[in-house]
Amino acid sequence: MTETKPVFSLNFAHAYQALGASAGLKTEPEDFVVVEEFDEASFSGAGEHVCLQIRKRGQNTRWIAAALAEVAGVAERDIGFCGMKDRRAVTTQWFSVAHAGEWRMPASAIPDCEVLQMSRHQRKLRRGSHRGNHFTIRLRNVSSCVDVKQVDERLSLIATNGVPNYFGEQRFGIAGQNLHEADRLLRRGRQRKLGGRQGIFLSAARSYLFNKVLSERVKQETWSQILESEITPQGPLWGRGRSASRGVLAELESRVLADLLPWCNALEHLGLDQQRRDLLLRPSQLEWHWQERDLCLSFALPVGTYATSVLRELLEVNTPQSGPVL
Repeated sequence: MTETKPVFSLNFAHAYQALGASAGLKTEPEDFVVVEEFDEASFSGAGEHVCLQIRKRGQNTRWIAAALAEVAGVAERDIGFCGMKDRRAVTTQWFSVAHAGEWRMPASAIPDCEVLQMSRHQRKLRRGSHRGNHFTIRLRNVSSCVDVKQVDERLSLIATNGVPNYFGEQRFGIAGQNLHEADRLLRRGRQRKLGGRQGIFLSAARSYLFNKVLSERVKQETWSQILESEITPQGPLWGRGRSASRGVLAELESRVLADLLPWCNALEHLGLDQQRRDLLLRPSQLEWHWQERDLCLSFALPVGTYATSVLRELLEVNTPQSGPVL
């Protein structure tokens, strides 16, 4: 008998009423520009790690890390970086190369990459050690069914009130494949912490649980309100340890995640510590202007948050590979 695959809906609730308009996203890599915000002054200027600020076009972070390792003659595990960046984009971020001695990256060693700055440091760059990311985005051909004034008003509302801090769809893999892998992994009853590709699946599972809770609070219009036992509106990143939620909040989270209780139990036994994540995301430095029917946006977001969470509350955006971001 063929096993029935579980269905994982990624149609999470919206905070604002849809404007009924769409636009093209990432038609060209230059339509999605990301600059990692990093405190270069924290580099010591000395140490075994060569640090490179690289601007890349049309390549993802892991591909660049592998190419750097090959060019520098080191193992891929000796390459450090702060965060994953999109492939269909122009992105600027820092990498560290361990055991590189006096090595300097030759010009044009890696296609579509340019070294902007170099430094040295005693430690490898770790995930999440940057301040955040600055985005410059062009949304092409905004459909004429919406008036420019409506979009401007929505952007002003987002700047003031923020958006739900969902994990982006890229977290869940193509067609949610990471969630299916996570489901298989978590239902095996493994009792030890896992890493590598399996760690990616566990992160996807925790992110999905969080998004489910956030979606329910959006439906209840409490995603930006402080409930019982909260200091600020937050949702669970599931793991071991006592939950910070109490009363009505604990009841809500238990009810929403009841169907995924096996996931919650498995994540606790795998040794992941329970954490909380803010439900509200407010982009900073938000600016925009129009070029005919193209909308050009600029804003900054903190570490671990997603530009698509902002865009989904504005318009339906269509990417060349994946179709609409809802």
